[in-house]
Amino acid sequence: MSLRSITAAVGAAASAFVLLAAVPASASAATGQFRYSYTTAEGYEAVGFLNNPASGECINLAAPGAAPGAASRAPKNYTDATATVFLDSDCNGDTYYSLLPGKGASDRLLVRSVIFS
Repeated sequence: MSLRSITAAVGAAASAFVLLAAVPASASAATGQFRYSYTTAEGYEAVGFLNNPASGECINLAAPGAAPGAASRAPKNYTDATATVFLDSDCNGDTYYSLLPGKGASDRLLVRSVIFS
């Protein structure tokens, strides 16, 4: 092999590496749906859901029409990832529970945030 072809091969390899490093990695997401129940300010029962939620990001559970700061309840994890639900917002606090894929919890389990692994 000549020096010229070696230099060209090294240059091509370096260019390929730079191109691969510049392409952003795809975002990881749990596939499926996560559901939770809540009571509106008017006293109606409602269901919230997250479709294909992002993995590794804390999600505060929205409860439209509920009193500010009200907890949701009865989480159901119909995704393919483990969901860890927290009583506190922003996935904080010592009170949390892990739900395996396809599992749900009772109406007594109160939640305000969730993170998927």
